[in-house]
Amino acid sequence: MLDQQLVNALSLGSVYALFALGFTLVFGVLGVINLSHGAIFMIGAYAALEVVTRFDLGLWGALAAAFFVAGGFGLAIDWLVLKPLRKRNVTHLIPMIATIGLAIFFNNAAQGIFGAQNLRFPTELIPHQQLHFLGVQISVLEVAIVALSFALMGALLIVMRKTQLGRALRAIAESPKAAALLGINVEGLFYLTSFTAAALGGIAGLLIALYSNAVFPLMGQPMLHKGIAVIILGGMGDIRGALIGGLFLGFAEVLSVAYIGSSMRDAVAFGLLFLVLLLRPQGMFGKVLERKA
Repeated sequence: MLDQQLVNALSLGSVYALFALGFTLVFGVLGVINLSHGAIFMIGAYAALEVVTRFDLGLWGALAAAFFVAGGFGLAIDWLVLKPLRKRNVTHLIPMIATIGLAIFFNNAAQGIFGAQNLRFPTELIPHQQLHFLGVQISVLEVAIVALSFALMGALLIVMRKTQLGRALRAIAESPKAAALLGINVEGLFYLTSFTAAALGGIAGLLIALYSNAVFPLMGQPMLHKGIAVIILGGMGDIRGALIGGLFLGFAEVLSVAYIGSSMRDAVAFGLLFLVLLLRPQGMFGKVLERKA
């Protein structure tokens, strides 16, 4: 029984981590807490559902739609909203308020277009095969969710740690002004970061939608709350922290449902989070990135 719950927790936690990864990437590079990230998560799920139901493109088409449509929205948000605010050198509070407004707009627009009811993917699209390994039953869908989440997170970690692009992004995170003096295209990398973070959020939205087989306008709100919790737990702006924090929250939720009850799911998960932060307020991996120039 415990082994089965651990498998379920790994599936859920990996999606939380993927969502939080985009969240923390924007904060680490742009210094912005983008509170429209939950709405982007929802947009990715709806984009995938549309290409499946209208164009019958299958799972690969759904993945591509979630990635590029959500990424496109992230890019548009940066260009139309965050860039003008950067030019005015506003405080961190202003982009937060602006992205809250965007989230409300996107949620209401989705409800007006698609309705408030749950929409579902065609049953034939979702693989229902079950695998048995060491006495544990795991669905092909769960395997795919875990594999895809870890592949995307691993690819981002490699880019950030091992490539020239990653070094440039880390330089911008330390000081955009100093990075610009070194000849780095700061504005272009801001755009790239916003696109990538939103695309990861869109993929996370699709994975959760497939896992629960439900798409609805407010599906991003609880995920946004959990994403904020995860990046605080892991350490603001730290990619490793997003990974570990997402898994921690997933395991806490699933095990609390299994052994305490579903009504205590969020209370137990966020209670554990509260205790961890009492002991280590800066999060597991350490420090908040500071702008030095």
